[in-house]
Amino acid sequence: MIARKTLVLCAAVAAAGFVGPTRAQTFVEHSAEFRFQIDFAVPDAALRKFLPSGWEPAIATQGPAKDCNIRVIFIDRADITGADGTATGTNRLVYLAAPVKQTGTTNAGQMIIAGLSADAKEVPGPFGNYELATSHNMSRSVADDGKVTTGEETWSFVAASGERLDVRLKYERAPARKGSQEVKFFNPSNPGSYQIFKVDSGIDIMRNATVPVRDRVKEFSYKISGGRLAAMFDGTEKVLSLDSFHWYNRGIYQP
Repeated sequence: MIARKTLVLCAAVAAAGFVGPTRAQTFVEHSAEFRFQIDFAVPDAALRKFLPSGWEPAIATQGPAKDCNIRVIFIDRADITGADGTATGTNRLVYLAAPVKQTGTTNAGQMIIAGLSADAKEVPGPFGNYELATSHNMSRSVADDGKVTTGEETWSFVAASGERLDVRLKYERAPARKGSQEVKFFNPSNPGSYQIFKVDSGIDIMRNATVPVRDRVKEFSYKISGGRLAAMFDGTEKVLSLDSFHWYNRGIYQP
């Protein structure tokens, strides 16, 4: 029963912003990714400055995503494939995704409100708000002593504007739980425009403030500062969940 509950909770995290299938979708690209995600509760007033009029945070009141209003997601896009099946390269980036809803409606999903990309070709990105990371670094390793598998990661992205996102992590790795979802990602500058992400993934919840998962994080530190991010990460933010996506296969579609 405990394993079943854990599976349901993991699926709930992955399915935030789930929408049913839509018609007449145009396939844009596919990418095979590894992700590390931090769920935060940040000052509401600072977050709302990034959201367009008529939109508001959609904050879970229970479950593994409880109280989360922003996710900072570090991404290794290991393989990117275009709509015609041609390999188009790789990239590393970090972006901030907010669960949102249109006020007074059932229209909901997520908004990527900022991002830093190592590849200039992905700037300003599909939502017009990625900056080029003038300095970037990523290191990931896994070691197995026959009893415990230990993962270590460092990520660092710095923009010319002064925005900086750094994280260092050491953890005991556990089997990932498979999940699938279809999510609308709205354009903050024009929320009538959106992309649809169709995802199959494997999530490993390593630490969570709400649900009773064993804390397997041995070391963790982060620094998010500068530019447009400073007001959200002013020292009052709270870390709610640390999640490793062992695999994240993402198809991007236009409606």
